Amino acid sequence: MVAGLIRTLATGLLAAAAMAKDVTYYWDIGYVTANPDGKMERQVIGVNGVWPVPEIHASLNDTLVLEIRNSLNTPTTLHSHGLYQNGTNYYDGPFMVTQCGIPPGANFTYRIPVQQTGTYWIHSHYSAQYVDGIRAPVILHDPDEPYKYDEEIVLTLEDWYHDQAAALLKQFLSWKNPGGAEPVPSGALIGGVGGDTQKKLPFEAGKTYRIRLINMSALSMFHFSIEGHTMRVIEVDGFDTEEQTVGNVILSAAQRTSILVTAHNETDSNFVFHADMDTDMFDSIPEGLNYNSTGIVEYSADAPLKRDDSVDWSPFSDIDLVPRKKAAALGFDVSFQLDVFFNQYTDALNHGTFNNITYVAPRVPVMMTALTTGADALNATVYGPQTNARVVQHMQDVQLIVNNYDAGTHPFHLHGHHFQMIERGPAPYDASYNPRPTSPPMQRDTVTIPSMEYVILRFRADNPGAWFFHCHIEWHIEGGLAMVILEAPDVMQKRLSVPQQILDHCALASIPTKGNAAGRSGFDLEGVPNGPFPYPIHWTRKARGAMAGCVLSALVGFATIFWYGWSSKKTYATTAASPARLAE
Repeated sequence: MVAGLIRTLATGLLAAAAMAKDVTYYWDIGYVTANPDGKMERQVIGVNGVWPVPEIHASLNDTLVLEIRNSLNTPTTLHSHGLYQNGTNYYDGPFMVTQCGIPPGANFTYRIPVQQTGTYWIHSHYSAQYVDGIRAPVILHDPDEPYKYDEEIVLTLEDWYHDQAAALLKQFLSWKNPGGAEPVPSGALIGGVGGDTQKKLPFEAGKTYRIRLINMSALSMFHFSIEGHTMRVIEVDGFDTEEQTVGNVILSAAQRTSILVTAHNETDSNFVFHADMDTDMFDSIPEGLNYNSTGIVEYSADAPLKRDDSVDWSPFSDIDLVPRKKAAALGFDVSFQLDVFFNQYTDALNHGTFNNITYVAPRVPVMMTALTTGADALNATVYGPQTNARVVQHMQDVQLIVNNYDAGTHPFHLHGHHFQMIERGPAPYDASYNPRPTSPPMQRDTVTIPSMEYVILRFRADNPGAWFFHCHIEWHIEGGLAMVILEAPDVMQKRLSVPQQILDHCALASIPTKGNAAGRSGFDLEGVPNGPFPYPIHWTRKARGAMAGCVLSALVGFATIFWYGWSSKKTYATTAASPARLAE
């Protein structure tokens, strides 16, 4: 019997190995021009001379191979958003966390094991580059798909800017923008089109469609609904759910949701679907901005539109979804409280911060510091003051308490993991309270936290690596709303070996790949980025000196006015009393 079981297991493993394959995409990343909203042609970043960038498809147990040529005039990197990268942390992509960037004119190969299924996307993780268009869906198929449907549709939602990302970023990170107002998009794109062009979803009578919604925006939150149809959520961020009927779906930047929609049996009418941008995310609404974007569910090209205003706009609560794969709520071995603020800092710029520390990249990529500093890698100090690093041990259960004290809503993304959403509530979180959910919590990789609310996230540290945790509003991550979780650096040193291509690219950019955050040994951090800092709330020596100067200047000013007035009075009195004046 045992021998039979072994043979069965061996057969299954051989079958899985036989089905697994390399799925290779060749991408020449370069500049092209596009005019997706029909209002302005502009330079965008495309692939192989094409924009929008085509979808990527692979299946569970495949290896996704991306052969990259960088034909830009700046470095670039690619982040496969939501993919675990267990054992391949060096392919995760964020600049100066795991990579030094692919130099202009250079090639690079990402070899990513497909360890999960669901709806994901890929984008540049270098500066604000993905705002210019280098982003695309990544669909990872399950050979044993748990849900039955006839066809699937991948539908991207994006905000669109007529200006280049570099100019917008300069505008955002400026002393002239002390309030930190984010650049407002010029419009929205649905499936890569916008303006007067409406995206059409072809429906056939009686068929059930899986619609994979992906928000690839820099800033905008979208509210999605279909008039006259029922939507059932079956997946968020690559994590399957029990079917849940909803009236609308809300997606913040970087979030994904799959819905099932069954077409009507009659084909004599077409219907409107909505992908409305949430204007609460904007500091102002420019004249002419169409934030209520719509498309057409098309049964027949010549059928009339049938309007149905009875859309259920009740709040969509992702934390109340029921996971298909049941896993008990984790406790926690270590807990980190992260308080979110935006303030003007000593460089005169408005920065996003966790616990009043704004992220600034170190001189050595964070992952490489973890791999080259031996036992020191277990001490967060070695990563420098501005990485806001937290070190956790292998297989610890980790809790993140995120209090959003900012006036705006933020979508936070953790690289390398799905996290359990344990609880939401009004900020601040009471640290003496330890919620213990009795039902399996929902999981995802990007969570939305409204203003003055908190969320509790938990995950198991089973993926050794340097993992970014950051706001996925692109302007905010560039403004410093980020930190790094160092997961089991001692295990990283045993398991990870950085590809030579990455080391060569670092050398070309004169970026050190060994030592602490400053490229030195031990805890000698001379030369490491340090600051900017919050403006002090007490009287500093310079402030006292400035105030003293102001007071002295005021006294001198008052004395000058008094002297001038007194002198004028005497002059007037003398003139008025003169014989010549009296004779007049």
